[in-house]
Amino acid sequence: MNTKDIDLIAELSRQGGWIMISGDRRITRNKAEKQAFQNSRIIGMFLSPGLYKAPVLKQAERLIALWPSIEKVAGSVTGGSMFELPMTSLKISSLK
Repeated sequence: MNTKDIDLIAELSRQGGWIMISGDRRITRNKAEKQAFQNSRIIGMFLSPGLYKAPVLKQAERLIALWPSIEKVAGSVTGGSMFELPMTSLKISSLK
């Protein structure tokens, strides 16, 4: 993780209330990045592999369809939590 990423996570964590939606799942695999994220107050929503590979229009369509679920999940968890946004269902799964 570079200094710019660490600074951004730290600033967003200080502000609180942020939900990060990303297709870049490296943060879930890199031990140092994952730990820094889990210690933050940010909630992570990561695109599933199938959704990540889908055209941008399909990704936008899924985000709109999932938005009520994203808000519900984000309102019921603490920062540092990570989830996977599915390609077809409305069930958002927790990432360990």
